[in-house]
Amino acid sequence: MPGPRAGLWAGTMFDRMREDIQSVKDRDPAATSALNVLINYPGLHALWAHRFNHWFWQHGRHGFSRWLSQIARFFTGIEIHPGATIGRRFFIDHGMGVVIGETAEVGDDVMLYHDVTLGGRSLEKVKRHPTVEDGVTIGAGARVLGPIVIGAGAQVGANAVVVHDVPAGSVVVGVPGQVRERGGAPVKEPAPVIAPPAPDADVDDPAIWI
Repeated sequence: MPGPRAGLWAGTMFDRMREDIQSVKDRDPAATSALNVLINYPGLHALWAHRFNHWFWQHGRHGFSRWLSQIARFFTGIEIHPGATIGRRFFIDHGMGVVIGETAEVGDDVMLYHDVTLGGRSLEKVKRHPTVEDGVTIGAGARVLGPIVIGAGAQVGANAVVVHDVPAGSVVVGVPGQVRERGGAPVKEPAPVIAPPAPDADVDDPAIWI
């Protein structure tokens, strides 16, 4: 018979799943019921698959966990490297095209829209992907690249390409854009946000690596 530790693990797992479903219902008006969320939200399925895959990654089963992550990508359209660290109540809305790199760290209550990349700009085996702190929202098509920090409660606008730290509570807008305070005024030293490369841009440009 399963011991008390197994029962505790199962209870924690199901509690976390219920929390995930409630998080979706709280953030998406289209989420009309728990069953609707359970069946129809690939972002939720990708998150659950990642937790499973991340366990194998932490226990040295790197090849197996990568294979499982590619199966999850096939079914959800969302690629989360099993080495990435993801916090609680993480929500990917719509989800198609989202990519999260190996050394990315995502805090609690973070929300991503479709086609977001948390990518790298280095080929070295170092911390090369972003750290996204608690309560951040990243809009559709945004590219957040390199070992930068997106401060707690910040918002990254759709299609922004961010390669420098973003202060907590600020908003990144425009292409190219500026980092602004929530009230709308620019911060004293705006963190650069670069426009996507032109179609004929040099493919070796590190700003477009992921």
